[in-house]
Amino acid sequence: MSVRAPELVTPSYWDDACKHLAKRDRVMRKLIPKFGEARLECHGDAFTTLARSIVGQQISVAAAQSVWKRFAALLGGPEQPIKPAEVLKLDAAQMRAAGLSLRKVEYLRDLAEHFGQGGNVRVRRWGGMDDDSIIEELVAIRGIGRWTAEMFLIFHLMRPDVLPLDDLGLIKGISVNYFSGEPVTRNEAREVGDAWAPYRSVATWYVWRSLDPLPVAY
Repeated sequence: MSVRAPELVTPSYWDDACKHLAKRDRVMRKLIPKFGEARLECHGDAFTTLARSIVGQQISVAAAQSVWKRFAALLGGPEQPIKPAEVLKLDAAQMRAAGLSLRKVEYLRDLAEHFGQGGNVRVRRWGGMDDDSIIEELVAIRGIGRWTAEMFLIFHLMRPDVLPLDDLGLIKGISVNYFSGEPVTRNEAREVGDAWAPYRSVATWYVWRSLDPLPVAY
């Protein structure tokens, strides 16, 4: 019997955010219409989102999706949430064969232990916590740095105002769209992003899409 894929969730604030950004930012005014009804999607499972973020660390969107498909195929398929206990049953050789580095194998196993029975992750509390508090809790897990925590805030909790300045795609996209391809500093990128508030997550998503037709997903 086939398992039904989880229903994707999109942010309720998306249309309001697009109107706000198009009104305030000339680049967003041009970018947003290019992608029609496409928008950020949440797959609905915290562990899967974090695992996808770890897989995607320091590689391109296309490469990350390719590795994820091979890894998820070991656990039932790329459209299904993966379970911590199932990850712990895999041996390192299987995970390496899917394209994961040894370090990412270690990170995924550690994440599974945190989420597994007896782990110390308390997902239900996150809805009532502010962004910085969630980041602080997540970065205590091995392999999760600020970038991964920010991807979680954007793609799982769908927080509207996250600006991931450690993301190379965001920095490149700001360079291409706002500085004619000239290199930009973090401070310059932050200044551009400040104008997007309180919808910096939404603007970041459109900047990513401007560089890669594949929608970013975790």
